Amino acid sequence: MPAVTRSRRARGLAHLALPLLALAAASPARAQGEVNIYSYREPQLIAPLLEAFTAKTGIKANVVYASAGLNERLAAEGANSPADLLFTVDAGRLSEAKDAGLTQAVQSAMLDQAIPPQFRDPAGHWYGLTVRARVVYASRERVKQDAITYEELADPKWKGKLCIRSGQHVYNTSLFATMIAHKGEAATEAWLRGVKANLAHKPAGGDREQARDIKSGKCDLALGNTYYMALMLKNEKNPEQKEWAAAIKILFPNAGDRGSHVNISGMALAKHAPNRANALKLMEFLASEEAQRIYALANNEYPVSPKVPPSEVVQSWGPLKADTLPLDNIARYRRKASELVDKVNFDAGPSS
Repeated sequence: MPAVTRSRRARGLAHLALPLLALAAASPARAQGEVNIYSYREPQLIAPLLEAFTAKTGIKANVVYASAGLNERLAAEGANSPADLLFTVDAGRLSEAKDAGLTQAVQSAMLDQAIPPQFRDPAGHWYGLTVRARVVYASRERVKQDAITYEELADPKWKGKLCIRSGQHVYNTSLFATMIAHKGEAATEAWLRGVKANLAHKPAGGDREQARDIKSGKCDLALGNTYYMALMLKNEKNPEQKEWAAAIKILFPNAGDRGSHVNISGMALAKHAPNRANALKLMEFLASEEAQRIYALANNEYPVSPKVPPSEVVQSWGPLKADTLPLDNIARYRRKASELVDKVNFDAGPSS
């Protein structure tokens, strides 16, 4: 396991220890009328949905959030876990939880009807809730083209003009995993070396910081998730982020062939869920048109429901042609993707 992965996991487990122990020890957590959620998704992003669910059903939703380590915690707790549901921001973590025996299959005609097959596990172990695309942020001022491919990011014409967050971040390893699925390991390694050579500086920051660096002129292109663009455009507390967003345009990579890489936020029923009935009610509510509309407006992600349109700001970017590669390829190849990131010394930057 790469050292950076181990350190992040350790920090995540340390962050979890107190709140999870408190949740496990609290007897009301197992009472009727509640549902317990372990969430990789930040609480404020799901709060409107859970408030609507409680108002509709009277069932209280308890959330424990962590950026890492939840799958490991579920495994350690075993049958004593208070968790009913696992929320993640990545299909890979859902598949990993299933493969580790941490989830159970759900039989729900409502879920199967509401969520398209490509966004759910065939055996019913996990279901997508929202979709985001990993797109190219491009300078409005300096980038004249309106189409691009992921492959082109390794073209020497972009040398010194590309910014990216850590190659080991889950958003990037998921994309790199799909490159392996499409192109093979050797071609992906060569591509990563080309992308690394084009970097303006060492990978750093998050997706929003890549937009900042485009605005400042440090780079012309960056990889970012679609919803960060909306978050910046609507950020009243930090108006400088509106300026970052105004300086960039979204290019949907590979729109002319296989489509852009997409990932999901999703949910899975924990194997030992003590409040299984309430958890299933929440799962079905989150797949409903009512909740999908709330999600679309609150988070500016693409709803998984084909009946619910994206928000106006998302629609303003133009149509998304999504890569139809099954999402279980992310889990299948992400470890190899992480190994390739280390092999090419990606996070050391272009001069290494």
